[in-house]
Amino acid sequence: MPKQFKLLIFDWDGTLMDSAGAIVESIQAACRDLAIDEPSDEQARYIIGLGLHEALTTLLPDLEEADYPKLVERYRFHFLARDHELPLFPGVREGIAALVDVGFMLAVATGKSRRGLDRAFEHSGLRSFFLDSRCADESFSKPHPAMVEELMEAFGATPQQTLMIGDTTHDLQMAANAGVASLAVSYGAHPKDNLLALSPLACADNFVEASQWLLARA
Repeated sequence: MPKQFKLLIFDWDGTLMDSAGAIVESIQAACRDLAIDEPSDEQARYIIGLGLHEALTTLLPDLEEADYPKLVERYRFHFLARDHELPLFPGVREGIAALVDVGFMLAVATGKSRRGLDRAFEHSGLRSFFLDSRCADESFSKPHPAMVEELMEAFGATPQQTLMIGDTTHDLQMAANAGVASLAVSYGAHPKDNLLALSPLACADNFVEASQWLLARA
């Protein structure tokens, strides 16, 4: 069967890497360090996928402007202490390799910083599978369509040839804003019902299921 899409754009945290819990705990620890009321797990999970500054201003809109850099520093302190230990979800390495083998072009669009994604590429060993990537500190944060649009331009892909894969409503809304289809995964940061409300082509409950859908249907 001819491929429907040629460019697959993956989110990173909560889609390929099992990092949502570490992000939540690092946000909460940073708030404790600065004697700020801790957000709930649900509140902290909601902002995963946004650029770090956008995430924190969304999560804590009443914080004094001068306190955001301090919160960013404490978040990074806690997250960097453990990011090298974070695992890929089961089946990611094999699934990504299989997608490359059948001819898909793969890219990443993430709320991570460039330095953060480079560390994740290094620790995971996945760098060679992805031909390009965009990060929140070098483009607009999700759900702005810029990261998807820039990647489509880089690959010479049309919206009809491009598919976004992600675990948050920010990912799916970015895809919609760029005029591209999306595949949701329900094992990451956002609840399945919230993802389905944005009309992805499908919603996978684990990465093996996601990769099988992509190999058969994309």
